Amino acid sequence: MNKIFHLFSSRKSWVLPYLIFSAIFVIIPLLLIVVYAFTDDAGHLTLENFAKFFAHPEAVNTFVYSIGIAMITTIGCILLGYPAAWILNNCKKLGYARTLIMLFILPMWVNILVRTLATVALFDFCKLPLGEGALIFGMIYNFIPFMILQINTSLSKMDKSLLEASSDLGANRFQTFWKVTFPLSIPGVISGIALVFLPAVSSFFIPKLLGGGQYFLIGNVIENQFITVGEWNFGSAISVIMAFVMMAIMYLVRYVEKRNSGNRKEKKA
Repeated sequence: MNKIFHLFSSRKSWVLPYLIFSAIFVIIPLLLIVVYAFTDDAGHLTLENFAKFFAHPEAVNTFVYSIGIAMITTIGCILLGYPAAWILNNCKKLGYARTLIMLFILPMWVNILVRTLATVALFDFCKLPLGEGALIFGMIYNFIPFMILQINTSLSKMDKSLLEASSDLGANRFQTFWKVTFPLSIPGVISGIALVFLPAVSSFFIPKLLGGGQYFLIGNVIENQFITVGEWNFGSAISVIMAFVMMAIMYLVRYVEKRNSGNRKEKKA
């Protein structure tokens, strides 16, 4: 009895449920995807699934198109999200910053599928056609809160005395922003890029609902292979390729972030 009580009272035992959950719902499914990617229908090891992807012009073109749409979405989120984050950060002096933050966070509480369906209804109400424009609009609408919150966090952590010092040295508002504010907010921009680009490049139901049946991303190809065609091996191979691309992007983001923080430390020294 004491051993059982000691087992459940130990802090290490609290990790056990999370390990079991991760193994069942994360690790095992990922291992199955890898196994399917490197095997054929008979279960023999093969690289034919990967060769089939690179020999499939439509799949490669869709992959490149997905990266392009994700880049446009990310740039749009930066251009719209940075001013919003800057205004949000400056509204703290006026006392209603929490209300504005709540307005930005509130849509994230709603399921992304429901938000996308609402966007479809909005385009239908305004008599606007679905297509590439609607797809990009839906992408930016769904992912821009991640960019705003990350940039706002960086701006909130910024040392305000640096802005005062810049003003005392004769810099105008634009010079202060370009030389002080923007460089110090780059970590938030980089984190926002990662949080926007990665889900955007692999999204499948946003283009399915807003693409008008003409514009699809690589996520739709994977979904089609698993659900419609039933080629799990080929779909798994595409998923593995996407996973490697995402890991490469995450590594690049971390590298840029570390390099940027290292440069800031050197300047302080």
